[in-house]
Amino acid sequence: MIEVANLYKRYGNFVAVKDVSFKINEGEILGFLGPNGAGKSTTMNIITGYLSPTSGKVGVGGFDIIENPNEVKSRIGYLPEQPPLYMDMTVREYLYFIFDLKKINIPRTPHIEEICRLVKIDDVCDRLIKNLSKGYRQRVGIAQALVGNPAVLILDEPTVGLDPKQIIEIRNLIKQLGKTHTVILSSHILSEVQAVCERIIIINKGEIVADGTPEQLADNLSHKDITVRVIGDREEIASAINAVDGVKEISQIKSVEPGSLDFVVEPTDSADIRAELLNTLGKKGFQVLELWCKNMSLEEIYLSLVGEKNSDSENKSECYTDQSEPKCFVKSEENSEDACESDTQEEQ
Repeated sequence: MIEVANLYKRYGNFVAVKDVSFKINEGEILGFLGPNGAGKSTTMNIITGYLSPTSGKVGVGGFDIIENPNEVKSRIGYLPEQPPLYMDMTVREYLYFIFDLKKINIPRTPHIEEICRLVKIDDVCDRLIKNLSKGYRQRVGIAQALVGNPAVLILDEPTVGLDPKQIIEIRNLIKQLGKTHTVILSSHILSEVQAVCERIIIINKGEIVADGTPEQLADNLSHKDITVRVIGDREEIASAINAVDGVKEISQIKSVEPGSLDFVVEPTDSADIRAELLNTLGKKGFQVLELWCKNMSLEEIYLSLVGEKNSDSENKSECYTDQSEPKCFVKSEENSEDACESDTQEEQ
């Protein structure tokens, strides 16, 4: 349905979009993620025909955006971050106005009424838009994008400024629209994207840095770290874990269960050490209460790809990399000169 090939957009010497290429199939809901200034809105504006590319090609429904702009625009419904509403119009007047602007050749009244029922604004059709709540205004914005039954919907931050109840309502609406439309959803609310979208593209500094389902991204980027909860002496447990082939690094984290110790074990690339780890700890007489693997969340994936630090992981605990060396503590920045401390200093 949408094909973007080798897309560039330059503003003087600044490259806003650099060699972006992707395809979106009919009926797919795509999440388009990236930090502010990454090139998301620029790319979406080029797809809609609002901006022209410096180079590259964009096709929608088999039509080129440069050669057949009207054909492309007739197949797209666009909701920008700030919905283009006329506050002194009623909802019905506004949607009739949009209908006439798009020059649609279908019966107007039943078409508008159907859209209003779909987005659940039929009870406010005769009210002035300026008197509506933020949630209803967003719904009116989505309604104008649906006028003309476009095959593609491009929604830029459709839930910005909404309360949790309104966010859930808009999220459910997008899921419903995805059954009959191809949808591009741009949002900074990662849980929303993960709940709605079947596929995610992450763009950073004008370039695509990831493309796939949330599960594929997690599998590709996760280190497959293993967390093990054990009862026993800390030093002896660390020594036993280090003896397992394929262990790259060990760190201790705070345990939520009194009397036990939690260790995060990072294996070497592609190594599956779970069975040997359990076997080794069991032979040493340690009681293993739990062992589990944790894939990266969408938030962690996003932060790792766009180069942001996760503040929750800045202060790691103990790092046992060599049994013959003292324990190593990664400290906060103001004390970063001293990487290693003795047991006495740690207890203090």
